[in-house]
Amino acid sequence: MIRGVLLDLAGVVYEGDHVLPGAVEAVHRLHEAGLPIRFVTNTTTKTKKELVSRLTGLGLEITGEELFTPGQAARTWLAKHDASPLLLVHPNLEKEFADTCDGPARAVVVGDAGREFSYENMNRAFRELIDGAAFLALAKNRTFMDDDGKLSLDAGAFVTALEYSSGKEAIVLGKPSPDFFEAALASMDCGPEDAVMVGDDAESDVAGALKAGLTQAILVRTGKYRDRDEHRFEPSPTAMAEDLPAAADWILDHRAV
Repeated sequence: MIRGVLLDLAGVVYEGDHVLPGAVEAVHRLHEAGLPIRFVTNTTTKTKKELVSRLTGLGLEITGEELFTPGQAARTWLAKHDASPLLLVHPNLEKEFADTCDGPARAVVVGDAGREFSYENMNRAFRELIDGAAFLALAKNRTFMDDDGKLSLDAGAFVTALEYSSGKEAIVLGKPSPDFFEAALASMDCGPEDAVMVGDDAESDVAGALKAGLTQAILVRTGKYRDRDEHRFEPSPTAMAEDLPAAADWILDHRAV
């Protein structure tokens, strides 16, 4: 039975600058049913504070404690390892790391850098890696749903290029990292057997959650979902839903009482 909910954001709750139909009401219904929610996103073009502000502006019920981002996970990793970052991220995200420590260790941090994925910047990161820096990938998604409603190339291709060139495997901090899911679950004192993940990415959201130990994951047919995505990755979704409102119906039918 379900006692806690993990929700992806982009493609599930909103797309571009608008909330998806019925999404705000679906989140409200889950809250009203007493189910704790954690929003787990691989979005790395905005700071956590900016994301919370944007989402509340769209009418979503959300607090900073409910939102888990790869940037937040990276800050924790850097502090734990006394490392200073070399950033290859979107310019908007750089301020997320403004007050990180200037430790003796070094770590290359790669996110969705967009136009900053130039040869010069990639080569600078490569040289740091072969000189011994740790390699942190905020996420390794293949694609994302862009503001024009079409899929665009995500950071995964650039992370993979650096892995290939440097011979060093990246530590993935966002989904599908088990540590990312576990941190969100621990924050609401919910075991993986009592939680459900809802996402539009069959690989990172759904298969990633199930591999991390969750026993239930719902794939919605919104956002980046494409026909037959549910058959492309293992484990397969526990359930399919047309959108977040339909996923909320399924969750409420299976919640602990």
